[in-house]
Amino acid sequence: MDRLRHEQAIAAIDAANADDPNTLVWAGDVRPKELLHAELMTRWVRRLDPDPSEAQLLAARAHHLRRWALPRDEYPDGRAGYLRWRKDLNRRHRSDVAAILADLGYDPVEVARVQEIVGKVALASDPQVQTHEDALCLVFLQTQFTELADRLGDDKTVEVLRRTLAKMSPRGRSEALELGLSPRERGLVERALG
Repeated sequence: MDRLRHEQAIAAIDAANADDPNTLVWAGDVRPKELLHAELMTRWVRRLDPDPSEAQLLAARAHHLRRWALPRDEYPDGRAGYLRWRKDLNRRHRSDVAAILADLGYDPVEVARVQEIVGKVALASDPQVQTHEDALCLVFLQTQFTELADRLGDDKTVEVLRRTLAKMSPRGRSEALELGLSPRERGLVERALG
């Protein structure tokens, strides 16, 4: 790995995500949401895979690159609208990260690999993509679980958790149970796993 080029890629991705108008409070600081998510993704990928590839680290950083630029409310309500939004987001994330990496001289094979991980291609059979999915789910649980449960109520949240946990590896599910969840949240996760 070309360390300088890697650092430049991370800096370019982080600069794009730093423009996120949506914020989260994390450890007492107000942070741009997608920048925080990218940092947490990177930490989880490194924890789940102690020897991650450069493509994994770049994909972790770029997984929701400029996500706010394609708002959910521009799509119809309901599952069909949500799925179309997610598909369009995925296409956009892959395109945006490809442009950043190509500008820095990454070859097409390297760019394509990052796009595969961001796009979750071959989730069921690619260990690096599975690590990425586990990290995504763990970041979701860390940063959005409480708000989701408050908004949807317990029963609907359990349905969402079942779909989320089904995508995770046994290791990922084990890590989910180790998060500092509130008693309510832990109970919802246990119901979803049951």
